[in-house]
Amino acid sequence: MKEEEEEEERSECGAEPLFEDPDFPPGDTSLFSERSTPIAKLQGEITWRRPQEICLSPSLFPENINLGHAKQGLLGDCWFLCACTVLLKNKHLMNKVLPPDQPQWDDRRYRGAFQFHFWQQGHWTEVTIDDRLPCINSSLCFSRCQDPTAFWVALLEKAYAKVHGSYERLWAGQVSEALVDLTGGLAERWNLGDGGSEEEQGPEHDSDRVRRSRLDLNLLHPVKDSCVLSCSTHSSPGGASELGQYHALTVMEWLDVKTVSGGQVCLLRIRNPWGRCCWGGAWIGSGAGWASVSPACAVELQGRTAVGEFWLDEAEFLSHFDDVTVGYPISEEGHLKSIYTGKLLKHSHQLVGRWIKGHSAGGSRNSSSYSSNPKFWLKVCERGEVLASLLQRRKCRNTEQHAQTPPEDSRNTKHQHHQAIALHMWKVEKRRFNLSRMLSKPPCASTHCHAYEREVVLHGQLEPGYYLLIPSTFLPGAEARFLIRVFSSSPTSLSALKTPGPSLPSATDGEWETSYFRGTWVVGTNAGGSRNFLSHWQNPCFPFNVCNDSEKTSGVNVRITLRQNLPDTDLHPIGFHVYRVPEGVPDATLPRDEDPVASCVPHCYTQDVSLSCSLPPGAYAIVPSTYQPDCPGNFTLTLARRIHRKVVKSQERLGRAIQEVSHISVMRS
Repeated sequence: MKEEEEEEERSECGAEPLFEDPDFPPGDTSLFSERSTPIAKLQGEITWRRPQEICLSPSLFPENINLGHAKQGLLGDCWFLCACTVLLKNKHLMNKVLPPDQPQWDDRRYRGAFQFHFWQQGHWTEVTIDDRLPCINSSLCFSRCQDPTAFWVALLEKAYAKVHGSYERLWAGQVSEALVDLTGGLAERWNLGDGGSEEEQGPEHDSDRVRRSRLDLNLLHPVKDSCVLSCSTHSSPGGASELGQYHALTVMEWLDVKTVSGGQVCLLRIRNPWGRCCWGGAWIGSGAGWASVSPACAVELQGRTAVGEFWLDEAEFLSHFDDVTVGYPISEEGHLKSIYTGKLLKHSHQLVGRWIKGHSAGGSRNSSSYSSNPKFWLKVCERGEVLASLLQRRKCRNTEQHAQTPPEDSRNTKHQHHQAIALHMWKVEKRRFNLSRMLSKPPCASTHCHAYEREVVLHGQLEPGYYLLIPSTFLPGAEARFLIRVFSSSPTSLSALKTPGPSLPSATDGEWETSYFRGTWVVGTNAGGSRNFLSHWQNPCFPFNVCNDSEKTSGVNVRITLRQNLPDTDLHPIGFHVYRVPEGVPDATLPRDEDPVASCVPHCYTQDVSLSCSLPPGAYAIVPSTYQPDCPGNFTLTLARRIHRKVVKSQERLGRAIQEVSHISVMRS
């Protein structure tokens, strides 16, 4: 009611109305997806308020930056909040995600909108939201800053929820995924136990199984002050009985402290996103641990703890937590820094790929079809450090299955959303080689066993030469899109090993007629962009007909593939629409007031997109487009139309009859 009154006042004063995001409205569709988590009980209790309706003087950041840390609310997204620490620690990353100089609430330019950027599948994506936030009794019910007048955390959380489709989809996740989304870099998860359960190590009978990396804090010494470290527990540890299951915390710092006996103890300062201490170890308050260091040292270290922070020693840390996540530092120039050596990896490449059932989804090395997996050439020009990562696109969520999953079980959610993946590398002496002979030898480097992770990372010091990278899923036939990334300290090049594309129709799927078209999007002429733009109708148009022969054929009768002929580093998001057009009218214009009969959207950053559909007889036109107008490029359009089998057979019989008559005539002469 108060917001409506303010809107009326703004209208009376001639001011523009505050922005209201139509794509993420203040309602249940933005809060819930499956209603399978504890926040489903909040339905009907949540109201949406802008920051100026919550406090008198809202701001993005507090004057005391230590009060800018995230405090978790009723949403189980501790994994995301732990990753947010990287932004407070690195101003250049904060400015990338939350562009500076946006008008705030005391600015005359304020319109109730904020822009954020998240790294998604190889590209930075802009996300705009309004500043209406979910509240209960006039207070934020989800995440906030320690300072109640600062709102950068609440707004960032809303923007990230919009990326995922709802707030509920932020319940349970991996710190590593959020770190990559916020930095565009890499993150690795290291085990603190003895290898974990069979389920955690990898799929059963994986011949490539090795233990997950074990934590060695000394290993991180080169990047101690610049990396981000998070720890998590999968059960109730003895020192933190209040934590419950599957909770993530942030390691703020760790240091070696001299003891009064002349020895040394490693202490870690931990921050709980709940915003309160939940530990009962030897270094809490006046615990026994402080007696082992000098009084001056004890006072100095205890003075460093802020709200929700506590100290513990390395022995407690290793025994009570299950794993840690390490985020790679990123320089102000945007270069990744190795957590192994501290070196800047100034050279980087990325390529997209896809596992397609029956063509390139070959499975693990246990499978006879392993060699059919996609392959990539890595050329190393000088000896140097190389990191190669395999990042898969999230699978579509199975709502029914998700509803049966314990909401805080992050391990189960990984299995729902991701395939078990791995990356292997072989060194080859020359680019012409015997593939089967090479694959019979052990790889020179690989990730650990096939893991249900969004991204796996391979690390090594490589000599100059050619290397073959093969990404794989554990199960043959498992389909997914993926991204290969390479970061190196010395010059490298990355390219895809070309393999024949899959034929559109299946051999057992009837008779098909295939046509190929080539086209070009030209800036200012026919690069019209998607249907969101009036210039969409300027795009190239390819007419085709579906004949009456297809009418008797049930199921799919048209298959269309659009492929852009651009390097993987310069891909545009592409898609296409199919429109019905008047029959028998030469060069008929497209009916702009009618919706397409079939569409391949949303536009995707990929080499090719495909659509299979069933169309009744008639005249049609395909309109391929990039998402934004004026994106130049060449493309190929493949159109396959199913032909009724009886017609084909009758044509074949007629052809044979003509041949027989011709043969008889020759014999008689």
